[in-house]
Amino acid sequence: MNSESISITQPVFFVPHGAGPCFFMDWQPTDTWEKMAEFLQSISSRLPQQPKAIMIISAHWQTPVFSITAAKQPELIYDYSRFPKHTYELTYPALGAPVLAEQISELLTNAGLDNEQDAIRGFDHGVFIPLKMMFPNADIPVVQLSLRRDLDPKAHLMAGKTLASLREEGVLIIGSGMSFHNMRGYGDANFTVPSEKFDEWLTEAVEADPSERFTALSDWSQAPHALDAHPLGAEEHLLPVMVAVGAAGNDQGKRVYSQHVLKTQLSAFQFG
Repeated sequence: MNSESISITQPVFFVPHGAGPCFFMDWQPTDTWEKMAEFLQSISSRLPQQPKAIMIISAHWQTPVFSITAAKQPELIYDYSRFPKHTYELTYPALGAPVLAEQISELLTNAGLDNEQDAIRGFDHGVFIPLKMMFPNADIPVVQLSLRRDLDPKAHLMAGKTLASLREEGVLIIGSGMSFHNMRGYGDANFTVPSEKFDEWLTEAVEADPSERFTALSDWSQAPHALDAHPLGAEEHLLPVMVAVGAAGNDQGKRVYSQHVLKTQLSAFQFG
């Protein structure tokens, strides 16, 4: 990622990626995903300059050790089901970044975090769906980092911390998940208050002093209604928050989007 041009340190985001290809299909009510879509479309205007590359962590790729996409032209993985035919014809022809993938691998290795590069893996919908909203021209190279299958929050916080220096080289780091993700809870009013309580805790943790938020998020399962929001063993949509927080370093976190969707509270966060 070395370049003769001057790079400005990029912020870090945790964003909700919605339900499957929800932004590209009809939904009832029709405005269900409208505000989330508008937020995602606003991301580029929040940046100091166009990123030189994007590293994105999606909830939908879990591997035994941290894995990094290393293909030059990754294909798309339509890992959703029972959606309209046209949603399986969506495109996002962003290039990969093998050199960045190698750099990520080296940083993780030097920090004692086992990892591997995957030259075959494509981009799942937790990557290409939100990126189509954020950067529709697909003109920024993209590398995807997997979650580690054990979903250890401390390991993911450490991975983010290890990769934070990429921001200074113009790499935008994005965690893509959902701040509430319990499939039984969507559309159920019984989960509205629990989702709000957990969202309140998560926001306080993210916006806390950087020295305190690492500890708070390491013990996320002890938070109010944590297991209503993310059933234990299925917290993959929360773990991208950990990588984002780790990559944030000493930058202050703030909630930059929040609303009720499907009777649950969903939020997004920015650092820097």
